[in-house]
Amino acid sequence: MTKWFHSGRRRDLCALLYEHGELRAQSAKSRLESHYDERIDPGSFYGTLSALVESGYLDRRTEGIADVYALTEAGETALLDHYAWLGERIESGDEGDEGGDGRERIDVVQSGDESAHKAERDRTDLKD
Repeated sequence: MTKWFHSGRRRDLCALLYEHGELRAQSAKSRLESHYDERIDPGSFYGTLSALVESGYLDRRTEGIADVYALTEAGETALLDHYAWLGERIESGDEGDEGGDGRERIDVVQSGDESAHKAERDRTDLKD
């Protein structure tokens, strides 16, 4: 994984842009704040956008007084590569599940019980 993708916010922002094609900066920020259920510091958010533009993963254009962002081909490739990598991790985790279908692990994660999730993860890790 490239260094720029170490940030969850960068990945989430790229996923939003992949879904919507392009977004104004404020719209993207509002969508992430809704997803995270917390306010994002504007300086930090715009720093994230600038870093992604400078790295070649986003294009920025001006529309009136607003900046509009879209994934570049490199950004889309990095996002899809990460998605594939993540899918492999999830699939390999499901294969280690005693039931074989992964539902027990997903149910634990969806329940929001972090201690149960950690116990399930630890139990699975011991099988390797």
